[in-house]
Amino acid sequence: MAVLYAIPTPLGGSPSDALPAPAIERIKGIKDFAVENAKSARAFLGAIGMPVRELNIKVIGEDSDLLLTLHQQRDLGLLSEAGCPAIADPGALLIEAAHREGFKVVPLIGPSSIVLALMASGLEGQRFAFCGYLPREAPERARRIRELEQRSKRESETEIFIETPYRNDALLGTLLEACKPQTKLCIAADLTLPGESIRTLHIEAWRRAKAVIGRRPAVFLLLAD
Repeated sequence: MAVLYAIPTPLGGSPSDALPAPAIERIKGIKDFAVENAKSARAFLGAIGMPVRELNIKVIGEDSDLLLTLHQQRDLGLLSEAGCPAIADPGALLIEAAHREGFKVVPLIGPSSIVLALMASGLEGQRFAFCGYLPREAPERARRIRELEQRSKRESETEIFIETPYRNDALLGTLLEACKPQTKLCIAADLTLPGESIRTLHIEAWRRAKAVIGRRPAVFLLLAD
């Protein structure tokens, strides 16, 4: 039976630095791909030595029957633009459909910014929740942050969320205004890249630091005391 492979891609840098050799070899055996972004997918596949022009690459959301490949008994690779597919990225519906129709789904090993940030944060690692993107509008964003802070304290749970890079500093500003001084906040930016920065401080210390994140991929982790 054909297999749907969930393929992580580098957060930046070389694929050989981010993915183990067995995963790369498995990817090289696939000819059909469902991808979030065709340009970045071609760059990734070319970087691991695949003949990109000979591959069948379809963009999620633009092709109505991505499962046709599996029905034709050909393996299908699911590619995120960066990191793990179906986690804060398109692809979950395709995986759900594959399960529904009885196809095997195999996740390959590779980088996840959410897990890497949690590993390096020093925050609660047994109870945590990924909350995706917070509301864009400041009042709703502040309200949601206070809800997450209360849940974190009640459940002793690390709350993890992300933001579009150009709104990072706006989100940080709301966190510093909405959260209690003793709440812990980790900001993990540019993970696996040369400019990687991972720092955990209490909100009170973040306020004193007057930090600026800038337009970098970042993960935010919050734990209320």
